[in-house]
Amino acid sequence: MHTYHSPLDLVRERSPERPVALVRPGSVAVAARWFQESFKGRVFYAVKANPSPWVIRELAANGVTSFDVASMPEIEVVRANAPGATLAFMHPVKSPEAIARAYFDHGVRTFALDSEAELAKILTATNGASDLNLMVRLAVEAPGAAYALSGKFGATAFEAPDLLLSARRATQELMGVAFHVGSQCMRPTAYQAAMAQASRALVRAGVFADVVDVGGGFPSVYPGMVPPALVDYMQSLDRGFAEMMVHETTELWCEPGRALVAESTSILCKVELKKGDALYLNDGSYGSLFDAAHTKWPFPVKLHRSGGEASAALRPFRFFGPTCDSQDMMPGPFWLPEDVGEGDYVEIGMLGAYGVAMTTRFNGFGDVETCQVEDAPMMSMFGLAPRTFATPRAETADVVKLSRARSKRRRRK
Repeated sequence: MHTYHSPLDLVRERSPERPVALVRPGSVAVAARWFQESFKGRVFYAVKANPSPWVIRELAANGVTSFDVASMPEIEVVRANAPGATLAFMHPVKSPEAIARAYFDHGVRTFALDSEAELAKILTATNGASDLNLMVRLAVEAPGAAYALSGKFGATAFEAPDLLLSARRATQELMGVAFHVGSQCMRPTAYQAAMAQASRALVRAGVFADVVDVGGGFPSVYPGMVPPALVDYMQSLDRGFAEMMVHETTELWCEPGRALVAESTSILCKVELKKGDALYLNDGSYGSLFDAAHTKWPFPVKLHRSGGEASAALRPFRFFGPTCDSQDMMPGPFWLPEDVGEGDYVEIGMLGAYGVAMTTRFNGFGDVETCQVEDAPMMSMFGLAPRTFATPRAETADVVKLSRARSKRRRRK
């Protein structure tokens, strides 16, 4: 992996034709150490957020040696880059073949489930193993997340007691409860609410949990989306755990993904065409910018130009990706110098979580190069950069509407 002092140095040296993932391993190290020092339990990295081998290695080198995996490819990438790591297969629905391979070939002992059918499948696939750690995924109501994750998985309040009792009887090792408050949770108290619901389920089942897994959902920071400090989440967890009906030896687990890696990566894109307020880039919604397109997620941006100064005046732009699909559009607004044009480069920040992890090969695009840079991320929850990103605010909505109305009139002419 080539290393550059800054993205501008990369642009000046070789003007890349492909999108470039600009990675900052130091930010992963800082986040990893913070979680281990601040969370009073065991930290499992949610590999789905960014399964890049360099991320796995950096986390392991900085003490995060437990990983939440959801598939055989995730198991294999962790085993290849952190051979001694502890793996927890936390997808609540797995094939018998995946369960057997995880157990017999990769030493996985922790499995999540949210139904009696999945419990029976796990027991059958492992030949009735008695050394399983069984984590019962509960559906919880915990408003405050940007992405709700309660609709697909989780035993309901009605189903949970019987399932907890069945799991307790099925293992001689750990039995625990797990939940997920949703991705990018903006309310620390959501964890307390979820823990209270988990506690009630345990009381109704008449069992104690050996583990309380509070899942992920820990947020990062984006323009216009600045969550409370992460220490507030830790304090909420402390209060919630203290109020649960658990015994003194019950372990506390968490599964951060976004919070560990969001700051670690930005994407450097080349401007291939400018049409009014629209910039056509060589990456888009089928590449690293899925969230910018489909949920209109805000991301910070910077212009990098190899020669000459950019205009000081900023203007709102939309982005279009490289595919032929008209849905390959990121509405923004993304504020850039008004003279941005073809051949310039735009760096889109805070894409370490669910950026390169979600790239596809649609239309033959999606090939992303990876380079290391030594500058700071654009924003940070850990003090590496400001928590806010300056963008024009006064009359922003009116400016955007006027700019786009003018573009439409030009197209009609």
